[in-house]
Amino acid sequence: MDESQLSLFYGLSFLCVALAFAFAAYLYLWVKKQKTENAKIQEVSLLIKQGANTFMRREYKVLAKFAGVAAIVILILLPSPIWTGDFLDNIKMAVAYLCGTALSAIAGKIGILVATLSNARTAEAAQRGIKPAFLIGFRGGAVMGLLVVGCSLLGVAAVLMVTGDSSILLGFSFGASSLALFAKAGGGIFTKTADVSADLTGKVELGIPEDDPRNPAVIADNVGDNVGDVAGMGADLFDSNVAAMASSLVIAQSLSGTGFNNVSMVFCYAILGLFASIIGIATARVGKKGPTSALNSSTYVTTAIYLVLTAIATAVFPGFSWRIWGAAAVGLLVGVIIGITTDYFTDDSKPPVKKVAKASSSGPAFTVLSGISYGFISALPAMVGIAISALVAYKLCEPMGEGYAIFGISMAAVGMLSIVGMIISNDAYGPIVDNARGLAEMGGLGEETIRTADELDSAGNTVKAVTKGFSISAAGLTVISLLGAFMSEANDALAAAGRDPITGFDIMSPTVFFGVLVGAVVPAVFSAMLILGVDKNAQRMVAEIHRQFNSIKGLREGKPGVKPEYDKCIDIATSGSLRELIPAGLMTIIATVVVGFIGGPSAIGGFLLGNIVSGLLIALFMSNAGGLWDNCKKYIEAGAEGGKGSDSHKAAVIGDTVGDPFKDTAGPSINTQITVVSLVSSLLSSVFVMFSFFS
Repeated sequence: MDESQLSLFYGLSFLCVALAFAFAAYLYLWVKKQKTENAKIQEVSLLIKQGANTFMRREYKVLAKFAGVAAIVILILLPSPIWTGDFLDNIKMAVAYLCGTALSAIAGKIGILVATLSNARTAEAAQRGIKPAFLIGFRGGAVMGLLVVGCSLLGVAAVLMVTGDSSILLGFSFGASSLALFAKAGGGIFTKTADVSADLTGKVELGIPEDDPRNPAVIADNVGDNVGDVAGMGADLFDSNVAAMASSLVIAQSLSGTGFNNVSMVFCYAILGLFASIIGIATARVGKKGPTSALNSSTYVTTAIYLVLTAIATAVFPGFSWRIWGAAAVGLLVGVIIGITTDYFTDDSKPPVKKVAKASSSGPAFTVLSGISYGFISALPAMVGIAISALVAYKLCEPMGEGYAIFGISMAAVGMLSIVGMIISNDAYGPIVDNARGLAEMGGLGEETIRTADELDSAGNTVKAVTKGFSISAAGLTVISLLGAFMSEANDALAAAGRDPITGFDIMSPTVFFGVLVGAVVPAVFSAMLILGVDKNAQRMVAEIHRQFNSIKGLREGKPGVKPEYDKCIDIATSGSLRELIPAGLMTIIATVVVGFIGGPSAIGGFLLGNIVSGLLIALFMSNAGGLWDNCKKYIEAGAEGGKGSDSHKAAVIGDTVGDPFKDTAGPSINTQITVVSLVSSLLSSVFVMFSFFS
């Protein structure tokens, strides 16, 4: 490896991170400078901010305890039991783990700060038209995008530069993944508890508008948008980005005897991805075609810039391979295509949403049946896309020598996640404009302003579905490369024990097949636990809403000066989600450890294979079906199939409440679950080699 060239890319990494942070600070100050004058909106926005901060504070206290226990276990056991190896490596691993959790938490916290600052300003800007409102919402989301990618590049570069050992990066990545798993699950349970309760009691039972301030759950619903879709999704994509880089760097360091500077190439492509995202964010504007087109076109601009810049870098720097560039390019292009196909199944201007809206006129059963069917069909293009990108990347890099085929797949994942700064910006835009829509209604800004906010919100829903498809697909490629990283780590441990290395996983082997079956069922059980968490929590909140409507005189009629007890609903959502988030996450980790101790590295290989295939299918189905139902409801509310208050509308609301925990709780949490079990497998590979019943 050319040390001077690698030092150059370390320096460029820190420079690009500084540029991203400086641009994020500029956008934050620009958003903060925008006016907010409506007293009611200021009051409600403050309630949302306080609720979000209360939840985050309580959630982070719970997660800090988990992280402390996990750090002690890592210190004792990883990368090898402390009594058998160099204890300094164990200390490095534990510190790297804590740094991963801390950076992920910081990115989420700052994202909440900016999102709760942007929502009121976006609502008031909607009075002046769609362009100024869009710009505030998007730039607020972009702060989150820049921070997440900046923190991930900063952390990975710093850990590798200080330790020089890519396997320590797996500890850093596990820190990011474990926090993301619980943050996404906890935030998802919170947000959908409130959303489902508010919709069922407000729209279906009482026939009042979505964000009517009489509804006791309405503030909790808006708080949930922030803790689930801003902090949770930010932690999720931070984890995906770190995991993709970590797996690539582990494999890159294991490749030797070549003239290719593989580690430098990983950093170069990550730097250029962040730089391309900065340009894409800076140039995003609404044109005549509306906000959805603006968000999608900024993604395409970022993609084109990235492909050009990486091609130039590959031509300029010695030792960079066009085959590896091809693998990264294929990953990115397939990611964009997956985004486009996801858009087809979730956009309310496309046939699937219109057909489900039509089916809703026949009753809620047909809403659910048609939505589930299109959700399953929508998984086909993404699954095929992941398969094609993995196959092409593998075959492109296979002629380069042993180990390069898996490295090609890992670089396809890096390529797919290269524009993650833009993806997160689009994703965080969604909850900001969703909050803005609610604030516009509660602040009495008029039907025209609410219509403008609805258009922004609809675009946010469509693009959120696209970003979820993108992040789930990227997780698929990342985990395939993490399977390669696991083999690399396991083979090191096997060599040290004087045993034959793993060259593949034979599914006819009983231990491998045992692992496949157990791994395949884990995402289903994990999803069920999260959805049951929403179900139990929402039932408690619905009972509280009924109590308030029955006991607070004048609340149902909306008499002046009568306010619901918003804090009671926020507390139910908070305490319930914190109670439910730990068991689901622990179940996945415990299942991995048990399979490893029973069947050793071979069983773990099968476990990861089953987990990847089952998890990707369930995650894509849930995310797309949920997005489709949400936009079906909004399509009817815009006047189609009888409009608001019609039987079609009530059926669509029921479809949406089924889809809410699909798309915002279970679906996007599964890709983090897949990453977590893969990292646990790699980190414990030496332990599984030493202690297993049937290996």
